[in-house]
Amino acid sequence: MLVMCRGRRKFLVASLALVFIPTLTWLYLSVGSFQVKPLPLSPLEVQPSTVVGGAGERQALELRVRAVEEENRALRRELSQPPRSPPARLPYGGHRGNQSRAHSEEGTGDNEVQKAAAGGNGSDCVQQPVVDKCETIHVAIVCAGYNASRDVVTLVKSVLFHRRNPLHFHFITDSIAQQILSSLFHTWMVPAVRVDFYDADELKSEVSWIPNKHYSGIYGLMKLVLTKTLPSDLQRVIVLDTDITFATDIAELWAVFHKFKGQQVLGLVENQSDWYLGNLWKNHRPWPALGRGFNTGVILLLLDRLRKLRWEQMWRLTAERELMSMLSTSLADQDIFNAVIKQNPFLVHQLPCFWNVQLSDHTRSEKCYKDVSDLKVIHWNSPKKLRVKNKHVEFFRNLYLTFLEYDGNLLRRELFGCPSEADHNSENLQKTLSELDEDDPCYEFRRERFTVHRTHLYFLHYEYEPSSDNTDVTLVAQLSMDRLQMLEAICKHWEGPISLALYLSDAEAQQFLRYAQGSEVLMSRGNVGYHIVYKEGQFYPVNLLRNVAMRQVNTPYMFLSDIDFLPMYGLYEYLRKSVVQLDMANTKKALVVPAFETLRYRLSYPKSKAELLSQLDMGTLFTFRYHVWTKGHAPTNFAKWRTATTPYRVQWEADFEPYVMVRRDSPEYDRRFVGFGWNKVAHIMELDAQEYEFVVLPNAYMIHMPHAPSFDITKFRSNKQYRVCLKTLKEEFQQNMSRRYGFAALKYMTAENNS
Repeated sequence: MLVMCRGRRKFLVASLALVFIPTLTWLYLSVGSFQVKPLPLSPLEVQPSTVVGGAGERQALELRVRAVEEENRALRRELSQPPRSPPARLPYGGHRGNQSRAHSEEGTGDNEVQKAAAGGNGSDCVQQPVVDKCETIHVAIVCAGYNASRDVVTLVKSVLFHRRNPLHFHFITDSIAQQILSSLFHTWMVPAVRVDFYDADELKSEVSWIPNKHYSGIYGLMKLVLTKTLPSDLQRVIVLDTDITFATDIAELWAVFHKFKGQQVLGLVENQSDWYLGNLWKNHRPWPALGRGFNTGVILLLLDRLRKLRWEQMWRLTAERELMSMLSTSLADQDIFNAVIKQNPFLVHQLPCFWNVQLSDHTRSEKCYKDVSDLKVIHWNSPKKLRVKNKHVEFFRNLYLTFLEYDGNLLRRELFGCPSEADHNSENLQKTLSELDEDDPCYEFRRERFTVHRTHLYFLHYEYEPSSDNTDVTLVAQLSMDRLQMLEAICKHWEGPISLALYLSDAEAQQFLRYAQGSEVLMSRGNVGYHIVYKEGQFYPVNLLRNVAMRQVNTPYMFLSDIDFLPMYGLYEYLRKSVVQLDMANTKKALVVPAFETLRYRLSYPKSKAELLSQLDMGTLFTFRYHVWTKGHAPTNFAKWRTATTPYRVQWEADFEPYVMVRRDSPEYDRRFVGFGWNKVAHIMELDAQEYEFVVLPNAYMIHMPHAPSFDITKFRSNKQYRVCLKTLKEEFQQNMSRRYGFAALKYMTAENNS
């Protein structure tokens, strides 16, 4: 903006000079000896009151004219150069482009802050600090629990969307959030982003002595100890709440550090509610604050200066003194920050309020901008979040939902021109992919095996402690959006823990969230772990999904099922008893649960084996896939099962794919098999190769419910190349089995050839 303003002034001066100077020169030379009053050519030049005609005066004027013309030529040269245009605006105030500098907000002092608060972003012609394009921006976020881990992803997306600098996130987390976020970032693989975690549980003793009424609990006080928590060589950091959404490049905010003067160490936006003014209700007495106080949803911290000022001692002494009369904090760390600032106003650099537009009810947030496109940072700081009242709440909500449902895979873009730390996982992946033959007709199948899918574990709250008798069993399954209707039914049939992997897009994940939160059945179950694997590629990664769900099992045993099967009532307890009866802890067994199916969408589910046999005889039920894939379950020996009263052992046969309960340490599924075909068969073959016994349970059963065919089975049936590639992958798998298990694996080759 500064360059543009200077350019306009210079252009105007040059234009006037080019028009008037030649005219004045002609008049002077024409008049000859007439006396004229000279026009002042420069406001900085002292002019005599009169000019005496003659050769000397003419020579002086000619010299001055030549000087002005030279200045005009210089101006023209400068104006002929391409101007530095500001970055093009994205919706919601973002920027695009490869500019090597990022600009901060306008205004340097309190006057500019007041102007910005009253009328948007202020003047366009004010000097703006800059950030080097390869400078790393450090961001600290306190995040604890399942819901906060989900909320912080939207914040991170909004930052990544606009950013043009390397980022270093510092997460202060509990064990839950660390597990979720470390897995998410590991699988996200965003270039030029580094993530570090700090154990919040180790910091609890630092702030646990402070009574806090705020809904954030003890984690709402963690920002107070960042000088002690973050690395000692880290000089500055932007601290954000999890309910923040960025509408601009975070480098603009980072640039504000250049404006700190004197002993300023905290960059904060004024609180936009009347909380600290008091008298909101009878006996309302807030903590002391300077004026309206400051909101701590967005903080710029000069860590090195804070440490020199002995920040730890400063805030502790203030908190101890105020708690003698206040008894507890109402707004967590914000109360203590404000009490410290009240005593030491010189510590704070007041930011324009568009850096933290606070959307709680009854705030002055609308005075922070002339137009919503001026906004920089939106803060959903009301407990009501998106249900808050505001004149522009629809715009704010749409902005938030844009990032909520934005495809996170699109944020994996490289930052060009900036050296980045070597990511060995990414390098190894690229090396592996480069070794694949792109002309291979089965290239896409082979590539899928190495695709890293962004994964968000425990998308919803999870609360379950395994039983102490070491017999507990978790049901494992995977699904996509078209099988969502099965969840409630399965929860009614299986009371034990469940681990589910859901293959969804970012937008579908939010649809699932709304579906789950609107279901009394699902919300009443704390022992269901929902793990989102985000869509990428053209195949359904069925075995990857199964592996993701298996890895999150925290019981000694797991029942490997599919989402379109309903287990019999009481199967959970029956399997737990079988663990003891069959000595599962000390033997390698796979307990087979016989599978049946119905073609009826409405089925009176059999409550006993006798009732099931009756429906089987009447044709209401069938053994699973008897009419299209008999080999898959024929070794279960349904004829023997009808009269069996004790468990019996069966032998592996080609294409056997029963549903089994195994120990948690059993082998994972082979990722090369995607979509439809051979995904369970290969796993059962692996169990057999590792000498697992297959034992059929005489009083257990599960029933497959009818549904429309999946997209992948349709491709299998209609696409010859799909079937050819599946056959190729089967042969390669069997060769791998031979190399791993030697002579014992020959039977698989023989069985396949004879089948």
